[in-house]
Amino acid sequence: MRLKAEQLRKDHKMLTLFLALLPALGVVIALVWIPRLIDRRTERFQSDLVNRHYEEVENMYRTMRTWRHDYHNHIQAAGSYLELGKYDELAVYLKELDESLYKIDRIVKTGNLMADAILNSKLSLMREYGIRTEVTARVPARMRITDTELCVLLGNLLDNAIEACRRVSEEEGRFIKIYMDTLQEQFYISVMNGMRGKAARNGELFPSTKRGQGIHGFGLQRVDRIVEKYGGFLDRESEEGVFATEILLPID
Repeated sequence: MRLKAEQLRKDHKMLTLFLALLPALGVVIALVWIPRLIDRRTERFQSDLVNRHYEEVENMYRTMRTWRHDYHNHIQAAGSYLELGKYDELAVYLKELDESLYKIDRIVKTGNLMADAILNSKLSLMREYGIRTEVTARVPARMRITDTELCVLLGNLLDNAIEACRRVSEEEGRFIKIYMDTLQEQFYISVMNGMRGKAARNGELFPSTKRGQGIHGFGLQRVDRIVEKYGGFLDRESEEGVFATEILLPID
């Protein structure tokens, strides 16, 4: 009987200890599990983003290959107009050809193939959506940031800018200004875009407008983590009708 009572007391102590440690155990689980969950979600988001960019770039180059394939036919058609003395028709044909080429030409050459691919695919979308653009872009030859991270960084910034501009009904309010260059031994990125109204702010964070992405969208989270990884600087500001992001990253 005494042994049974002693065992009950031990069991009670163990249960009491377990219940006392349960909140702490929950905190430990949360601290370990939640970051891993976020990592998996952001990595999946990053993978989807990179795949989408590659699809956009592939589509752009596919269009370029098609145009090159038709180049011989265009020359023959222009020669026919010339031989027949149809100069007005030739002028119209050449103008249409020039407009077609402008739509697929690589406008921006930064010195970095990944940046070129992302910028030009996004610029193609901006023209399609009637968004005015100003671009000055030079990428250093050597950087600590990887090409994949550069893709994620630029892709998120430009996707957010495009999405914000598409919500603006007035044509003059749809604009995106992109500036990238070396500044004081650092890689400087600036993206300024038009938007409807002014972005809401919660401390240093801007709530995502996408359903299910919380106070800070996955794209912005990924940008933040890349900048933090390299000890860079990031600033976001919003005024009426304008949103701006500035980033500084160590070059080497």
